[in-house]
Amino acid sequence: MIRILIADDHGVMRTGLRLQLQQHADFEVVGEASDGREAVKFAEQLTPDVIIMDIGMPNLNGIDAAAQIVKKLPKCGVIILSVHSDEEYVLRALRAGARSYLLKESAHLDLKRAVESVAAGQSFFSPTVARMLMEDFVQQMQRRGLKDSYDLLSDREKEIFQLFAEGKSNKEVAALLNLSPYTVETHRTHIMQKLDLHSAVDIVLYAVRKKIVS
Repeated sequence: MIRILIADDHGVMRTGLRLQLQQHADFEVVGEASDGREAVKFAEQLTPDVIIMDIGMPNLNGIDAAAQIVKKLPKCGVIILSVHSDEEYVLRALRAGARSYLLKESAHLDLKRAVESVAAGQSFFSPTVARMLMEDFVQQMQRRGLKDSYDLLSDREKEIFQLFAEGKSNKEVAALLNLSPYTVETHRTHIMQKLDLHSAVDIVLYAVRKKIVS
């Protein structure tokens, strides 16, 4: 059972999300919050697996609320709901610790997959957002006169890269691949250097743009 907290300042939206989620037998809505401060408080009290968070809420916006929640409950996956599809908002959400970014206009189509992905520790983006990130990436590469260097990675590095993109830690990757944490960290360093990446957020964005993860 995936335990879900809904945070949105519009009662109609909360009701719609609850009804949609309740259609799935393995989803349980454990609470609702009407602003960011309530979301933080209820998250601590209820310890849900997933929080569906509106980006624009009174008292504390969804991105800042997400940042507070992830610091206190790192295993809790946050899905940001937004009307904004530009990269600045997506980057802010990811830096705050959100694992998913859904556009409200298509949430009814993507919500189930997003909840299941985030509950499994993976990322998920609305197709429009993923396409925007890919197009922006291509434009940046063209402006800088660079080539995509993904194919410079070895098969092992590609395997490790995907695990990092899915949110796995060094320790988890080491256990899955029967490697030492030191070896995994060495691979991570080489991957970041080859792809010119500098943070965990960069890894997720690159993986989405390459369609390595959803």
